[in-house]
Amino acid sequence: MKNEPSGSLTERVIRAEILAKTLYHVPDASNMVKLDAMENPYGLPASIRAQLGAYLAEVTLNRYPIPTYRVLKQKICHQFGIPSKYDVILGNGSDELISMLSVACAKPHAIILAPVPTFVMYAVSAQLAGVQFVGVPLQADLRLDLPAMFEAIELHRPSVLYLANPNNPTGNWIPEEQIIQLIKAMADIGLVVVDEAYHPFAPGSMMPRLPEFANLVVMRTVSKMGLAGLRLGYMSASPALLAEFEKVRPPYNVNVLTEAAMGFLLDHMSLFHAQAQQIRAERSVLISDLKKLSDAHTNLFVYPSEANFLLIKISDSLINAEQVFNQLIEHKILVKNVSRTHVLLADCLRVTVSTPAENQLFIQVLCNILCAHPTK
Repeated sequence: MKNEPSGSLTERVIRAEILAKTLYHVPDASNMVKLDAMENPYGLPASIRAQLGAYLAEVTLNRYPIPTYRVLKQKICHQFGIPSKYDVILGNGSDELISMLSVACAKPHAIILAPVPTFVMYAVSAQLAGVQFVGVPLQADLRLDLPAMFEAIELHRPSVLYLANPNNPTGNWIPEEQIIQLIKAMADIGLVVVDEAYHPFAPGSMMPRLPEFANLVVMRTVSKMGLAGLRLGYMSASPALLAEFEKVRPPYNVNVLTEAAMGFLLDHMSLFHAQAQQIRAERSVLISDLKKLSDAHTNLFVYPSEANFLLIKISDSLINAEQVFNQLIEHKILVKNVSRTHVLLADCLRVTVSTPAENQLFIQVLCNILCAHPTK
């Protein structure tokens, strides 16, 4: 006679590491000034919205997408500077691309490596694929610890090394020469995936260097440029690598409305370039305003950023980052509290660069909060 099963149904059938996980929490932003998710605050002009609406009305919703996405991929390659004779793979946002990489590279005893803190989905996708994730701490100033990275590569021999550039949630930029050193160190070991999610706001790109390095993969998304709702990411690498990644891409993974909308909007890229330029200008203003606040409050510090967000540190004996976060919410301003996500981010908040009006509202409210707890 068989033994009676022990534990609940979920305990019997769900992997232990999944049972131990918590859900990815997205806070309710209703009626809030939303500065928590690195979104472009600018919508489409009315004339473009009208044209897009008419265009989408003609989409055939009763048919699956053409599975190769050939026309859309050709337009993406042309508009986003993909090297000649290189192609892209499309994903339902960067998250799905990261998942594809984890699944494709999930050999027994494989390891995925990344500097930390960084984008959480590198570790999450590794875990979901049953692969070990190893994080290499950044330096105290949140710059890449290059010697530690070389040591970790030699010790762990990772299948995949992720480099978010600019990094999330720190905003810091990894110089190209450091990335190339890491690519060369990984040449006979595994892949280096450079995640350029914040490319519209950054000073450079590794995309043009793809033909030089067989183990380089470059990933981007259209979310930060103003199309977060489309959930579209793209990834390029050598033809040999793309052919293997294509095998784990779910069929029809990009829906027809996203495909059509992106195809239409790629013909209006000057609009998004102008918005990115405006956000970069507002980033400089916001940094300047925060530094003025830091002159009055010695325990306020803003880190350098090449993304569309800023990381600020509030370490005060009278008020900490979590208390500032909660008081901002009381004023209907939502930022990202990252202070508990990693020891290097203690007392840190991440703030999206928004419109001039929303940026100034944030500065004014933050000033009022800090002025109630003077440090000088």
